[in-house]
Amino acid sequence: MSHLPYTLYRAAEVRELDRIAIEEHGIPGLTLMNRAGAALFDTLCRCWPDAQRIVVVCGAGNNGGDGYVVARLAQARGLAVTLLALRDPETLSGDAKAAWQAAQAVGLSAMAWESALLNSADVIVDALLGTGLNREVGGEWAAAIDAINACGVPVLAVDIPSGLHADTGQPLGRAVVAQVTVTFIGLKCGQFTGSGRDYCGELLLDDLGLPEALYQQRPASYQRIHWPLLRSLLPPRRRSAHKGAFGHLLIIGGDHGMAGAVRLAAEAALRVGCGLVTVATRPDHLAAMAAARPEVMWQGVESAADLQPLLQRATVVAIGPGLGRQAWGAALLERVMALGLPRAVDADGLNLLAQQPCKQRGWILTPHPGEAGRLLQCATTEVNRDRFAAAAKLAQHYGGVVVLKGSGTLVAMEGEKTAVCSDGNPGMATAGMGDLLTGVIGALLAQGLDLQQAAQCGVALHAAAADRAAQDGERGMLATDLLPALRALVNE
Repeated sequence: MSHLPYTLYRAAEVRELDRIAIEEHGIPGLTLMNRAGAALFDTLCRCWPDAQRIVVVCGAGNNGGDGYVVARLAQARGLAVTLLALRDPETLSGDAKAAWQAAQAVGLSAMAWESALLNSADVIVDALLGTGLNREVGGEWAAAIDAINACGVPVLAVDIPSGLHADTGQPLGRAVVAQVTVTFIGLKCGQFTGSGRDYCGELLLDDLGLPEALYQQRPASYQRIHWPLLRSLLPPRRRSAHKGAFGHLLIIGGDHGMAGAVRLAAEAALRVGCGLVTVATRPDHLAAMAAARPEVMWQGVESAADLQPLLQRATVVAIGPGLGRQAWGAALLERVMALGLPRAVDADGLNLLAQQPCKQRGWILTPHPGEAGRLLQCATTEVNRDRFAAAAKLAQHYGGVVVLKGSGTLVAMEGEKTAVCSDGNPGMATAGMGDLLTGVIGALLAQGLDLQQAAQCGVALHAAAADRAAQDGERGMLATDLLPALRALVNE
């Protein structure tokens, strides 16, 4: 997605841009509709060059109008076109009706919905429902979506797959699973998080030729982050550099049986350039861990008092990987909370925080949806229903910077635009990936990045490393597979 812009909009904001284009810049709505249809047809020809038969499924609004333009252009090119309308096109109004009349003028007619007609297509154009949808899909619309998904024919979606909420990335009951989606004017934030990427497939943008000045009139609510955009935050090092110049990260965790979590965090921190890394963990882990990774300073702690001299030497703290929820972990977290060091809190550090919530400025919290639900005292399903709202609420309630992990990880901070990471892949759905991210973020804090920079840069770097590691396949990828990629990326 590196070719896509970095601005993301809510659906209402894109509709406002559309209105400004028509009313203030004098671009007729039908002109925009014809441009959209042309962009869709060009994409269809490029992605499926051998397609001879297409079925265009049209709804009642402007999405349906775009579909009628595609059908007209395909007919002119000599393709066999079947038009299926879930609403009588004679009841349309405005630009959509004009598009239908232009399709009629070249001999096209609309047929009533019949799912069996889908099976004869080489490509289906989904022009059913647009970005204005905000309620669960039901009735004949739901049946049509189910039939499209069941027929096994590739789908080109108009603006957004029908049934997908443009702001949250969640299906409203059900949604079309598209192979390619061409979206218009601006990228919609829901296309990048939650289930959005599962439904959109390959995402393309066409701005319909709108002038750049128009976009200055309605700034975007969100931004997309991408490692190449952020890597300048780690400039080349001076030849005279020494380890003390790159911070001392203290990682705290690894209760009985969970030493691997802190080891992963420590190795990741070193691989992205932290000068010194100390791990405070259970004493019985020391021998094995020191033998496995001697570059880390391993320290055994039995109590919060044992932690004090380590905290005095550290410049940044990361706490949570393998910490556990028992008295040992709770006492260590309490001691860390009393200090003013910049810190990253993850895993059981977050679960313990959920039991005694507080708001602080100097931390980065990195919950997955389950942990976010505990922090917000709500179900995981509620977090996933609107990830943007959940991230904003976490930042409001807890302060600092919040990294809500998952497909399309979000980085939120009060008063700042929420950022969405568009990189990463399903191979990351494995144990230890979050521990790795904690180490990466902690190391970036130690190297002088501020909280927001460290969170955004860490998330983007971690995802880019996973994409590089996935070149050998997503299934079976281990957290440690990312370590060589992390080192390579921070040195490019």
